[in-house]
Amino acid sequence: MRRAVSALLALLIFAYLFGVLLKAPIPGDYRDERYNYYSPLSGREANESVPDHYVERGEEETGSQNIVTSIVVLYRGFDTLGEVTVLFTAATGVAFLLSTQRSKGEKEKKKEPNFMASTGVGLVLPFILLVGAYIFVHGHLTPGGGFPGGAVIATGFVLMLVAYPRFQLREKKVSVVEAFSGLAFAVIGLISLIMGLTFLENYLPKGVAGTLLSAGIIPLIYIAIGFKVGSELSAIVSHMKGGEE
Repeated sequence: MRRAVSALLALLIFAYLFGVLLKAPIPGDYRDERYNYYSPLSGREANESVPDHYVERGEEETGSQNIVTSIVVLYRGFDTLGEVTVLFTAATGVAFLLSTQRSKGEKEKKKEPNFMASTGVGLVLPFILLVGAYIFVHGHLTPGGGFPGGAVIATGFVLMLVAYPRFQLREKKVSVVEAFSGLAFAVIGLISLIMGLTFLENYLPKGVAGTLLSAGIIPLIYIAIGFKVGSELSAIVSHMKGGEE
């Protein structure tokens, strides 16, 4: 019964959206630089000058050579904060579900680490962590940022969990890193509000575009996101393998 009701609601929503789209005006000439796009849902028009503004004035306004970075972190920084919150919710849900399913008296038999795997991981792990840090520290200069950098760092800990069966992440330390990095992200945005600006609006010197010390608060935000994403993804994999004994 529940599935039938869900399917009926989905069909009604789809039919409504399809009917609205049929009533939308046919788009005109896309070559016009100032063509107004019509939204059939809200009935409003969005001018094409918005993406043009990002491309033409993004580096000047943010000091970041990476236009994607300036959009993600500053122009729509509040949305990025929501994405980080979604990841935190997922990590919390995984930890809760696996902790309730695991018996308190259950102890897994740990195998000895494979020599080839442990030796290989020991050699590449420092480079993996270095590359991950490089990606989110230089996110305002080159393609990358906090999310891919944090994912690379988490990959290093995944290899440790695979190569060393007895290896376990210290959940308390990971939680501390995740909490402080998330708090740093929020505090950076709150300082903008205290200074009379919008949330996550830049208040630091932009510096010279193309140098490491540039783009204002963008590098600080990406460092916080990198640590937060890396710790949360590592915690998810660690819970899937099994918690601390």
